[in-house]
Amino acid sequence: MSCSSKEDDVYIPVAYNLEIPQLFADKLIPPVIPADNPLTIEGVALGKKLFFDRILSGIQTQSCAHCHKLQEAFSDRSQFSEGADGNLGSRNSMPLFNLAWNFEELFAWDGKEFGLENQVIEPIVNPIEMHGDLKEITKRLNEHDRYPDLFQLAFGTSKISGDLVAKAVAQFMRTIISANSKFDRYLLGEATLTAAEENGFNVFMSEEKGDCFHCHGSNNNPLWTDNQFHNNGLDETFTDLGLGAISGDPADNGKFRSPSLRNLTFTAPYMHDGRFSTLEEVINHYSEGLRFSETIDPLMKKVNDGGVGLSDQDKDDLKAFLLTLTDEEFINNPAFKN
Repeated sequence: MSCSSKEDDVYIPVAYNLEIPQLFADKLIPPVIPADNPLTIEGVALGKKLFFDRILSGIQTQSCAHCHKLQEAFSDRSQFSEGADGNLGSRNSMPLFNLAWNFEELFAWDGKEFGLENQVIEPIVNPIEMHGDLKEITKRLNEHDRYPDLFQLAFGTSKISGDLVAKAVAQFMRTIISANSKFDRYLLGEATLTAAEENGFNVFMSEEKGDCFHCHGSNNNPLWTDNQFHNNGLDETFTDLGLGAISGDPADNGKFRSPSLRNLTFTAPYMHDGRFSTLEEVINHYSEGLRFSETIDPLMKKVNDGGVGLSDQDKDDLKAFLLTLTDEEFINNPAFKN
């Protein structure tokens, strides 16, 4: 076998061993890995290189990592990220981790992209984001001094296409896993919770108090999201229709995908439009800030009361619990660094 870039040489990429966290293996079905894009060592390495390379933006000033920073759990501390041409979007950058367990495979806040490969391409060509042209980008990559050889190793061809770019980046993104928070270790019997953290978890799980678990997971769902779309009582009327703009169904207006509650320490501001700067603001929203609209989720059972009405102590304890979902190891993982 040969590692040369010649088309008539044969090189078989080496299968990538995706290490499934114990809690995920115990409580979740296997991750989504498309049959036509299996993980390989060469594909993941190529995808990582592309993720951090500005060559994918229109004027070569931004990479995917510009709006998805490791130290911010692959999100962006800015309310709205600045695109390649200086334009601001209208939604907060979603964090990127545990994406291979999004079993519905609907990505973005509004579910507009089906499959991670499609989601990879969308920001690259979006005129408000990276504002790239796939034809021009693949031309640059094909003329690059290294990329044709790397694509040859990963996919058996040095002829680079947008489809292969998407496959490579998606491979890397499927390896981005966060599963070593204090609460993970608690569930594995390797850590103990404080009294405040334990009460906060009980508030989270209680239908009479926080009632958070329906949308945001539990000790039996380590993703800490259902990856479904909900109207969580942010507004009475909508300037952003969310899922409704994609489905065309007015019953979906104001619905957005539930984000994971992992790594909230790193992912402020919160909500699809980054309107809340702190966890206290988020908790207060559900406690006394709910607003009724025709499409509000039935799970917002206390909307007529303005919210679930938590005591100050329960609010403090709920925050303490949420912070146990912080994974310091994740944001320092050398496998995810440029």
